[in-house]
Amino acid sequence: MTRLIVMLLVAVVGLSACETNTTPIGPDGKPLPRVYRISARNEATIQYRMLDSVNALRAAAGAPSIDLNSNLNAAAATHAHDMKNQNRPWHFGSDGSSPIDRVARSGYKGTTLGENISETYESELETLSAWMDQDDTRTIILDPRATDLGFSWYQETNGKLWWTLIMGQSSIPRMASAQ
Repeated sequence: MTRLIVMLLVAVVGLSACETNTTPIGPDGKPLPRVYRISARNEATIQYRMLDSVNALRAAAGAPSIDLNSNLNAAAATHAHDMKNQNRPWHFGSDGSSPIDRVARSGYKGTTLGENISETYESELETLSAWMDQDDTRTIILDPRATDLGFSWYQETNGKLWWTLIMGQSSIPRMASAQ
């Protein structure tokens, strides 16, 4: 009998040490979203993942590929941070600047075609998917005149992300790719 009690006690202690990996469920019956954290070492990866994803969507739509542009990235980063400071997602800066103003300040040599913004806890690919679900933001992403992409974000300590994507048309002619 003592032996049985000891074995049951060992089993109970052993099972209590097991970790359960249950995802909390929201009132709608779906798993609650997890905070998407961006580390400094992943910043370039995220920008290129967005570029590759946008180019795949553009190819499927018959639009030419685009390039990542550092000036547009800078304009996007500035606006993402400014939206956080204003605590609202909108296209005007706290100084009254428009996307066209911010792109010009960045030194970009070309035309601003459009800007997509988002305030979310979702990843860049989930945000891109949401943009593709809306006619106005999808039109910006798939604009066949676009040659350049700027993409950046600002993440608050609570995980909230302020995303900005800018499409531009360079005034510098692109070199034809060798085929």
